[in-house]
Amino acid sequence: MKAAVLKGIENLEMEDISCPTPSPQEILIKVKACSICGTDIRVYHHGHKHMRFPRITGHELSGEIVEIGKRVEGHKLGEKVAIAPAIPCGRCHYCRRGMQSMCINLTAIGYHYDGGFAEFMVVPEDAVRNGCVNTIPSELSFEEAALAEPLACAINGQQLSHIDLGNTVVVVGAGPLGCIHLQLAKAKGASRTILVELSRERIDFAKKFAFPDIVINPSSENAIQRIKEETEGRGADRIIVSCPSGKAQEESLSMVAPRGIINFFGGLPLDNPFIKFNSNLIHYGEFYVVGTHGSAPYHNELALSLISQEKVRIRELVTHRLPLERLEEGLALAESKKGMKILINP
Repeated sequence: MKAAVLKGIENLEMEDISCPTPSPQEILIKVKACSICGTDIRVYHHGHKHMRFPRITGHELSGEIVEIGKRVEGHKLGEKVAIAPAIPCGRCHYCRRGMQSMCINLTAIGYHYDGGFAEFMVVPEDAVRNGCVNTIPSELSFEEAALAEPLACAINGQQLSHIDLGNTVVVVGAGPLGCIHLQLAKAKGASRTILVELSRERIDFAKKFAFPDIVINPSSENAIQRIKEETEGRGADRIIVSCPSGKAQEESLSMVAPRGIINFFGGLPLDNPFIKFNSNLIHYGEFYVVGTHGSAPYHNELALSLISQEKVRIRELVTHRLPLERLEEGLALAESKKGMKILINP
């Protein structure tokens, strides 16, 4: 089979390798779609502490079951599936309490196991056993199903942020996940969504795709002041910082309403992870700061349902479709931010 094999830092090679064989507890899928995530870009440039080279990356994926281990139940040949890539063990303290995304023994497709930038992929035993294989609703395409993974992460983030009916929600950053957050907030009952974004191109895209009620470009106006003006001086009920910016995280502390919630959804670079945190703001404002780093398998299942019900539109996020042989080009395109979601079709 064809596979894009990451052999080392910035060393990606197309190879013809043997098709993997599933164990009695595993499933083999033919990959139909795998989209590029910011994590794929970071791994290409810097590797990852949980990764051993060589590795096939790619974790936002969907496909068709072509072989089933003899001990696997509940799935069938030809079934169209989306794979939740973060794999809980199902046995640890957090898994037993329903917090699978915090699993102590968490593993992941594309890090510990080969991922979707290949023609075929084995779904590991723990993934099969713990609900990571979700049937795609008949009305959805493989492309839409692959994008259930970023939506699943947004669902986890908004559940932790307790976005409720009538909230004013600020989303900082209009990348793919920022646009998803804007839509999801409206689906959860937010009365107003406010987008804060510097890029004119991304603002234009978000206006057509996610329909924010208010758009603020910090390059031409004071975002903190404008948000206070739009909320009668209170600040926003909920803020999602959906970009890897320490400055944006710092400024969000001055944008939030008393007893509000801020979600640091975008992680900061490992070599510069610290921000200036005015603790008096949280002391007197009694607001909450939470973080989100991933999702659990049931979030993926819920994401597929929301997409199929058209509660969240996802198809328009795909701006480029490339064959597997052009994966390196796709990584560069995603890194340049000239596109939104770049989809690889093995």
